[in-house]
Amino acid sequence: MITKNISAAVKELNKGNIIGLPTETVYGLAGNAWDEEAIKKIFNLKKRPLYNPLIVHIKSIDYVHEIATDIPDIAFKLANAFWPGPLTLILNKKEIVPDIVTAGKDTVAVRVPNHPIALSLLQEIDFPLAAPSANPFGSISPTNANHVYSYFKETLPVILDGDVSKSGIESTIVGFDKEDVIIYRLGSLSRETIEEVVGKVKVLNEDNESPIAPGMLSRHYAPEKDTFVTNDIVKFLSEATSKKIGLLSFNEEIEHPSIMHQEILSKSGHLVEAAANFYAALHRLDKSNVDIIVASYFPHKGIGIALNDKLKRATKKE
Repeated sequence: MITKNISAAVKELNKGNIIGLPTETVYGLAGNAWDEEAIKKIFNLKKRPLYNPLIVHIKSIDYVHEIATDIPDIAFKLANAFWPGPLTLILNKKEIVPDIVTAGKDTVAVRVPNHPIALSLLQEIDFPLAAPSANPFGSISPTNANHVYSYFKETLPVILDGDVSKSGIESTIVGFDKEDVIIYRLGSLSRETIEEVVGKVKVLNEDNESPIAPGMLSRHYAPEKDTFVTNDIVKFLSEATSKKIGLLSFNEEIEHPSIMHQEILSKSGHLVEAAANFYAALHRLDKSNVDIIVASYFPHKGIGIALNDKLKRATKKE
C-alpha cells in the first residue's frame, strides 16, 4: 500500500514488519534496528548478503549516543555541519546494536535523514531504523514510491510516499582513523564539500567483498539490461549499429539511428541536477524497448565523481 499515513507505518514497524521509507537520497527498506527478526526480513526481502552491513537512521544528533561510543570530535563536527543530510558516519557501536546490522563488525553506519516524512516517523517510534535501499540486492536504487512498489508489490504492507528523492543518489559514507577522515563510499555529498569543514580527506571506496560500509561491492546499482559506460559515445555507436540503444547522457542530445530512447540528465549541465535524475532515468531506460544501455562518463569533479563510480559499479564494462 502506497500512502502518506505515518501512523500506518508506525503500526507495522511496531509489529516487526518492514516498510518502504522515503529519504532525501533514495527510498529505503526500513525496520526496527533493535529487532533481529525484523533485520532478517530486510536481508531476505532484498536477497542481500549478510556480510554487507546496513545503515541505521536516527532522529537527531543527540540520539547517536544511544548506538555509538568513543565518538571522535571530528565526527561531531561533520554531524553538526551536515545532519540532517546525506552523510553517513562509521562509528564504534554499542552492544545494543545487533551484530546482524553491522555484519559482525564492531562499527555501525549511522545518519540522520533529511526528509520530513522520515524525520516525523522517527519521532513517533522509540527505536532507530535500519534501512538499506528499497531494491533487490544489486538492482537500480529507487527514488520514488512507485519504484519500490514495482520491486516488492504487496510484500510491503506500507510504502510511505515522500515524492521524488531530492538528492537522488545514496549518502556519502565517512569513517575515521585517528585524526584522518576517510570516505568509504562516494555519494551525494561531495568530497570538496566535506573538505570545506574538516580539511583534507582520504578516499578509499575500493571494490570490497567484505565491506566495512554499504555500497563498496564491485557490482551494484545495476539495470537488468546490459549496460556499458564509455568515454567515446560516437565511437561506441559506430560499432554497435545492430543494437537498439538506450542512451544516458549528461547534458547533450545525440542524434544516431541506433538510439531508440535517450535520457538527458541536465540540459543546463548541472551535476547536482544530474544526480537527482540519475536513477529515475536508469529505471526508464531499463523498462524501455532497447537492447542495451549506453552511458558516458560525467565530468570528474564534485558529485560527478560519485556518479562515475556508480556507473562503473552498474556496468563493469567499458
